Amino acid sequence: MSDNNIEAAQHIVTQMAQGNFIAVEQRLANSIKQFLPEGKIQTTWQGLEQQVGTFKQQVRTHTFQMQQGSVEIVTCAFEKMSLDVNIMFNDTGEIASLNVTPEGAVEQQYNAIYEPPPYVRTNLFHEQEIQVGQGKWALPGTLSIPTSKGPFPAVVLVHGSGPTDRDETIPPNKPFRDIAWGLASQGIAVLRYDKRTKVYGAQMSEQLATLTVKEEVIDDALAAVKLLRNQSEIDSQQIFLLGHSMGGYLAPRIGVADPALAGLIILAGSARPLEDLILDQMTYILSLDGSDATAQIAAIKEQVARVKSLDLSPATPANELPFGVEAAYWLDLRAYQPEEVARHLKQPMLILQAESDYQVTQDDFNLWQNALNNRPDVQFKSYPGLYHLFIPIEGGKKATPAAYSIPGHVSEEVVNDIARWIEQTLKHAPEMPAQRQ
Repeated sequence: MSDNNIEAAQHIVTQMAQGNFIAVEQRLANSIKQFLPEGKIQTTWQGLEQQVGTFKQQVRTHTFQMQQGSVEIVTCAFEKMSLDVNIMFNDTGEIASLNVTPEGAVEQQYNAIYEPPPYVRTNLFHEQEIQVGQGKWALPGTLSIPTSKGPFPAVVLVHGSGPTDRDETIPPNKPFRDIAWGLASQGIAVLRYDKRTKVYGAQMSEQLATLTVKEEVIDDALAAVKLLRNQSEIDSQQIFLLGHSMGGYLAPRIGVADPALAGLIILAGSARPLEDLILDQMTYILSLDGSDATAQIAAIKEQVARVKSLDLSPATPANELPFGVEAAYWLDLRAYQPEEVARHLKQPMLILQAESDYQVTQDDFNLWQNALNNRPDVQFKSYPGLYHLFIPIEGGKKATPAAYSIPGHVSEEVVNDIARWIEQTLKHAPEMPAQRQ
């Protein structure tokens, strides 16, 4: 059966490469159809080719045995990099799982054993499983609690884009676990949780036509803060929010929604419109091998122009917009300028930037500084030689997508700067009545 599955996986990849997405959809098991509604495979594949160039060839295929079954991994060469198409079949030969990951990521994630960085001292904190929110969107999370005497200041970690887990895992790295364990080692409690789009992918896919960042990110971040305020180990007046990437971009909106937050920490938070960020990222990625990407960049520019057009409406087809994301998402962000929202917030802020980051760049960092540099309660710092995950990159050069697959840890300097800023902020914070929700 394994050889037959390998051949079937190769055939499915060929069909996608040739644009025969309907044939692939017809082979989906009922259990996966809710995750991959009609047209989703096509928009995902086309969005992928926008990022890494056109499909070139199948390089190799092998079977990897996991606890839940065998996965057929077809390694494919695209113009810019190689990726794995991972397919699992059920007993009747239907597709039970289909996704695309960086080359080797399935094996890495399955076999990875997390080795904490040297700045973590596991004897100084313990962890407990915790539930963020209630009802249909309840999320599993982990609360890292110092072992010294509380109540403790606390930080809620808010993820970047995509259906990420509580550690913000990008195999083989777990930057949110680094940050959580590093801060907990210094007497600061940290709550991290799996993102809603990871836990409830099927249910979320049914709401794509109306989905916005409120449902994707903001509601759950607010629920996490509310949860901490009712934990006896936590000082309810000393709760901070740390947003990374998209989480940093949305941190001002979260700050508006919960003005009682003690402060906002923004790591690689973009300030430019999201569609402009995507265009810059894709232009850079497509330039890496020196080939002519004029047509691909022109197609992305057309999609970006549709986002900005006054004609954009909920009826605009998703496949005409960046990454196949529905119009409702873009309409919600249209008037959002995070640095301008932050200008009117009363919370103190710490804004950090990795100088080797190609996703969120010094252009974004400069926008934050220009808007907020007259605020004595806002601090800025950028770090040479770190990329988007705040992990060092060899040579300190501008990162590429390949950097994310190299094992590393969040810089100790970054963790120490966050801990020190929290300590200094609390020293200067005015006394407030205790708040419980």
